[in-house]
Amino acid sequence: MSVDVVTFGCRLNAAESEVIRREAQRAGLTDTVVVNTCAVTAEAVRQARQAIRALRRERPQSKIVVTGCAAQTEPQTFVAMAEADGVLGNVEKLSAAAWTRAAFAFGLDDGPKAIVNDIMAVGETAAHLIESFDGRTRAFVQVQNGCDHRCTFCIIPFGRGNSRSVPMGAVVEDVRRLVANNYREVVLTGVDITSYGADLPGTPKLGTLVKQILKHVPELKRLRLSSIDSVEADPDLVDAFAQESRLMPHLHLSLQAGDDLILKRMKRRHSRADAIAFCSTMRRLRPDVVFGADLIAGFPTETEDMFQRSLDLVGECGLTHLHVFPFSPRPGTPAARMPQLDRRIVKERARRLRERGAKALRAHLDTEIGATRRVLTETSEVGRTEQFTPVRLATKVEAGTILDLTMAAHDGRQLLAA
Repeated sequence: MSVDVVTFGCRLNAAESEVIRREAQRAGLTDTVVVNTCAVTAEAVRQARQAIRALRRERPQSKIVVTGCAAQTEPQTFVAMAEADGVLGNVEKLSAAAWTRAAFAFGLDDGPKAIVNDIMAVGETAAHLIESFDGRTRAFVQVQNGCDHRCTFCIIPFGRGNSRSVPMGAVVEDVRRLVANNYREVVLTGVDITSYGADLPGTPKLGTLVKQILKHVPELKRLRLSSIDSVEADPDLVDAFAQESRLMPHLHLSLQAGDDLILKRMKRRHSRADAIAFCSTMRRLRPDVVFGADLIAGFPTETEDMFQRSLDLVGECGLTHLHVFPFSPRPGTPAARMPQLDRRIVKERARRLRERGAKALRAHLDTEIGATRRVLTETSEVGRTEQFTPVRLATKVEAGTILDLTMAAHDGRQLLAA
């Protein structure tokens, strides 16, 4: 058996899982499962531990290696698990040398169980030259890693390190290679991609990178961005959305809350008015744009009135696809030391926010009935529109195909093609 990778968390993790599989196989590992963890919430860590225990029951003879953000931020949690054979840090998981070392060390009585180094000492990020993505029809290209910001609720900078960017030429070559391998859509990923370029010569912005990709890879059909911080959107990025039809009309925004005092306590860099103004501007420039957003329910000190402003933000920004997180205190972050809300209140507010999101999604799906959309098929039965709305196909089609389809109905979660 070869190397299997179980991936939790973000699109960046999904992209890195392909590198993990390649480097582990090159190092000679066989019959190995790598669990690429997420640390964004305590629940994400719990799910990773649960998965590791289940994997050990299912595959008692396989080697299990734990890596990812949770392995970086709390390696001892996984070192203490008898089910895990080894732990690799977030830098090491992408290193051929580290996998070679792990292949010899993990499982030996006198070998280290963890190879996890100081993530803050890392100063650059290289392109990973991924040829393909197992079981996926869209490709992910890492353009940036790490984060220089210190939001009070977030543990991720300690799992990813400081912000560092992949040089533009390497990104363009990566995209060109994937398009040559028949990928119609490429998604640019990172931890904080709107900070792209600050550490590169000439300090290019994300908008510059986007325009260079579209210019130098004309055969690329669709370019999409992962989550962005709207307050950092540069003029070239805004212009690209207005002018470039191959840049998909879907933006996932890191908003987190709709109340200014909570945003300040989160140490966010935008206000409520900033978020609303950005969405209004982008909708004026690109009327077909659809917004998704990350929102946290039950942040410490949040009152009912403050929470109501987050609920109202869904309509005021015209949000469609919500990722709702009940606040989860992460040890070592300032928010964990703030006055906490009762967990029942946190869960109830998360439920109400998800309900508001479901209502907004249904409203969007209603407006799509009768429209003709270009759909990229993800499987033989399901695809996504340019706005990232899921579509159930009427007949089976080869995955990776782009089709013009008319929307006949919806089931509250996805569109149904005619």
